Amino acid sequence: MSMLKDKPEGWVKPAVSKMYLLIKDSITFPDKAGFQVIDVGHAVNGAAHAGAMIASRWPRQRIESKAAGWMTDEVMVDWYDQSFRKVCCKVNEQQFEKAKTYFPPEEWFAVTESHFEGAEIILVFKPRTEWPEFFKSLKLYR
Repeated sequence: MSMLKDKPEGWVKPAVSKMYLLIKDSITFPDKAGFQVIDVGHAVNGAAHAGAMIASRWPRQRIESKAAGWMTDEVMVDWYDQSFRKVCCKVNEQQFEKAKTYFPPEEWFAVTESHFEGAEIILVFKPRTEWPEFFKSLKLYR
């Protein structure tokens, strides 16, 4: 029997949280009067670093203080337990910088790459169920 048939009439699928990873397509070096394309190998390596950094930046549970004990971030609990979805997009430098303006710095972080002189190559945005149209319009990394 289909799971869909088991749902009561009027049931609406709940919104699912997802995380966005924005991967730059190239780096501009103004002092060198040029740019360098970010190859697939460095993009994948950066995405792997981002995945490892997510768990330390936004763990399922985190300690705020010894006095408060364990504090739970319900958004992250939902994402870890129900969704774990990520959307990876390839963006240019203008889109990369514009994306930073949509949310406060505590809701995103940048991944840097030493091969590109420590330049930011990936932005990772904390999961949410609703996203601005800007994010939905970005090209998927393929």
